Amino acid sequence: MGRWRDGRGTLVVQRSGGAAVSVPLEIATSYRARTKGLLGRDGVEGAILLSPANGIHTFRMRIPIDVAYLDRRLTVIAVRTMRPGRLGLPRLRSRHVLESEAGAMVTWGVEAGTRVTVQEQEQELPE
Repeated sequence: MGRWRDGRGTLVVQRSGGAAVSVPLEIATSYRARTKGLLGRDGVEGAILLSPANGIHTFRMRIPIDVAYLDRRLTVIAVRTMRPGRLGLPRLRSRHVLESEAGAMVTWGVEAGTRVTVQEQEQELPE
């Protein structure tokens, strides 16, 4: 699993009894990136991973979102849909949080017990 950096990647959802689903992913590991998250956005392409995190809020958000709490092995502990202006309770074993537009996680097959993996994009170095 390793440590991630702010950037982009792919979330791979291991569906039970089906093919894996690949989803575009933003990775937010710095304090600044985690604090901003989806605040002020009208939508997100794919999902955003906040790490480390065990809880979130939707204050100042414009859209309802799906929230998946992940343990240290990237297994989904719980999935919730949250409207703007709400405070999500921290989950005891949660180490990471996935956020997406409301309804997206059902489409991808993300539910409690689902295992996901994160593939980071290689950073392009300037010449």
